[in-house]
Amino acid sequence: MFSFRGDGHKIYLQLRKNQEIKFIEELKETEEIKSFYESLDSRTLQLARYRMIKEQNGVGIIPIFVTAIPWLLFLFSTKLQKFLFKDGSMLWAVFAILYLISLTASVLSHFKEKAWTAFHLNIIQDVLADRGKNFK
Repeated sequence: MFSFRGDGHKIYLQLRKNQEIKFIEELKETEEIKSFYESLDSRTLQLARYRMIKEQNGVGIIPIFVTAIPWLLFLFSTKLQKFLFKDGSMLWAVFAILYLISLTASVLSHFKEKAWTAFHLNIIQDVLADRGKNFK
């Protein structure tokens, strides 16, 4: 059944149904990632944490790029209108559909990357905190 609720609620429902981690793929993957990070030494984890912070702060480039495209098109709007709307052409519809698809894909990619970066960063910080190094 399709639901607008997020992955957090889906995991909750799976846990209510079956509380063993080995049967819930997402939790199994999380456990594998955490155990991998636990196998690394603290110095390597600190370096990875720095890169994750860089990644988390650098992910904002995608929305800037997406919002810059309309301004670029606005600069060339007269020439663009002449090209897209000449002689009853449907080229404008193709252009609009391609633009909306690329806009949607880049926004989805942005939030997915941001979520995965936060996921890994929190695991690394928890592992370092467990070792007595408070980096939160």
